[in-house]
Amino acid sequence: MLTSIAKCWMRFWRAKDGLAAIEFAFIAPVMATMFLGVVELCDGLTARQKVTSVASTAADLVAQQSKVTDAKKSDIFSALNAILYPYATTGAKIRITSIIDNGSGGGKVAWSDAQNTSPYSVGSAISVPSGLIVSGGSVILAEITYSYTSSTAKMFTTGVTMTDKFYSRPRKVSQISRTSS
Repeated sequence: MLTSIAKCWMRFWRAKDGLAAIEFAFIAPVMATMFLGVVELCDGLTARQKVTSVASTAADLVAQQSKVTDAKKSDIFSALNAILYPYATTGAKIRITSIIDNGSGGGKVAWSDAQNTSPYSVGSAISVPSGLIVSGGSVILAEITYSYTSSTAKMFTTGVTMTDKFYSRPRKVSQISRTSS
């Protein structure tokens, strides 16, 4: 009797049928988690790249102008929202500000426009990196704050706030004017 039990155990240990299925059952959740993690990482990095592109494009588009009108402002914000596509633009806080030399090495706001946030007050002091504004000159500051929430992780996380800012000097004039027309 003892030998038949021993033989049964030996057959059990030597059996290879179903081994691949068992190994797959152990590995599949790990592989699925890794795949979703890579997808999440790529999506987050793409969103981050778009946030940086919005900041640099905003400053560059305004720096190419001689003056900014309401129509141009609307076109610029439309272009910036298009850059963020396919991500939602309702949470994108974009601010474009013209900073002029205040005469003592600092800067003050000449004008400011914003989407989904408030613009800076005209005449308010604003700090800029030293040497960025030359005497009598100006610089365009574009800032964006974006609250990124991935489509697959909405049930797990509340989101990541991404911010960026970009400075650009006007190309055609020393100070870009802002008119309402």
